[in-house]
Amino acid sequence: MKTKLLIITISLLQLCLSCSRNVNFSQEFIDKTSGRYLYTQDEILTVYYEKNTLFLNWRGAERLKPVVLDQNTIFVADMYKKLRFVEHPDTEEFYLATVDPEDEDLISYDYLKLADSAKIPSRHLLDGEFDKALSGYMKIKANDSTDILIDEGEFNRLGYQYLREKRYQNAIDVFKINVALYPESSNVYDSLADAYLRSGDSLQAFNNYSKALELNNGNRRAKEYVEAYQNK
Repeated sequence: MKTKLLIITISLLQLCLSCSRNVNFSQEFIDKTSGRYLYTQDEILTVYYEKNTLFLNWRGAERLKPVVLDQNTIFVADMYKKLRFVEHPDTEEFYLATVDPEDEDLISYDYLKLADSAKIPSRHLLDGEFDKALSGYMKIKANDSTDILIDEGEFNRLGYQYLREKRYQNAIDVFKINVALYPESSNVYDSLADAYLRSGDSLQAFNNYSKALELNNGNRRAKEYVEAYQNK
């Protein structure tokens, strides 16, 4: 099955590269399809046009130029996907749909075009909207607790990146989200305590080191801080 899928994908890539067309997009089509599409619950795929040429921004890569097969259909080599612009007949919302290589007539509604005001959880977090960010990440966890978008280690690395940049409130917010997502992890409380300590809040540092120690009595740093705080 995997071999068959690989052959189909390679054949599709070769076909797409040989069939790229110079499509003259109408202004109406450009207006309808330009914008941000929800690729995952915390990732955006951006579609835009320059001088009638279609470009994508996706996962940090900018100005990706897909192969245009017709006005509605493109092939994105970086994704190894053939995508199609579709409009939902009931809601009139626009989507980017993944074209099934084994059944191109199958219509799906995969990546919804977002309203200009819509934000993903990470955007809420960057904008200092902690409650909205937390709500978004908790929804991701409720849908799939193993989703890589809520990886404990990734949140921890991001939090310490903020600490190195002395962006203490950003770090605290990230670590608080990690605590909400992983309340049984000693490490998330340890990291939050560290952020509070560096920001100058010794009481919250004590509270969170205490919780870290409760969950892991072998946490030497937490034990040393708790004992020092209690004996001062």
